[in-house]
Amino acid sequence: MAALIHPTAVVDERATLAEDVVVGAYSVIGAEVSIGAGTRIGPHCSIQGPTRIGEGNHIHGHAAIGGDPQDKKYAGERAELLIGDGNVIREFVTINRGTGGGGGVTSLGNRNWLLAYVHIAHDCVVGDDCVFSNNATLAGHVTIGNQVILSGFVGVHQFCRIGDHAFIGMGAFVNGDVPPFVMVAQDKYARARGINSEGLKRRGYDARRIQLIRRAYRALYLGEARLEEAKAELAEIARDSDDVRQLLDFIEASERGLLR
Repeated sequence: MAALIHPTAVVDERATLAEDVVVGAYSVIGAEVSIGAGTRIGPHCSIQGPTRIGEGNHIHGHAAIGGDPQDKKYAGERAELLIGDGNVIREFVTINRGTGGGGGVTSLGNRNWLLAYVHIAHDCVVGDDCVFSNNATLAGHVTIGNQVILSGFVGVHQFCRIGDHAFIGMGAFVNGDVPPFVMVAQDKYARARGINSEGLKRRGYDARRIQLIRRAYRALYLGEARLEEAKAELAEIARDSDDVRQLLDFIEASERGLLR
């Protein structure tokens, strides 16, 4: 079956579309755009290249994908956007390509839900199975793990990292690294408010795993222990928990500083 391209859509001859791709009315597909099988593009979308979009994605109307990075240092160097499979990208979402100084690639993994007005800036890396609610915004060079939830109007500062299974509450402004499993809520700046236990239960974590993660959280965030002292306690807990080992490894790799 030939690609179903609306007669008002504009598709550059240097774009590559799988045979069953659907392109809606008045959408524009630029040069060096590759779109995989089963992907649907809604009306009034703009997709610029170099951009590679995988299979089974649904991009809704008025999304702007693969545009130039919003970075004054960008000087037209070649930079890409890579999008995996099975993502849902809702209305007015914007995702920019990378920059030469930031590695040259912005990437979005698989099975993510990006709700209306989400923005993913240049050189961001987003994992799999994440949910970004309306108006959640990533500044440049942000790294997001797997199964992370960003509630509405969350803002994440440049170069921050958010670990697997974290939950960021509505309106939180994140200006430091958020470890895996941690739940964050806004109080002037974002502050840790416990672990994302409900999300972990839904993902099959048993009571023992959650108990050890909660114990690690208490060591890290409750009481008056200095970070090095808390890390020593986490190392003890990690002997019995791969999850806590993951959390500790995340902290050790922090460059911006831990949100604490």
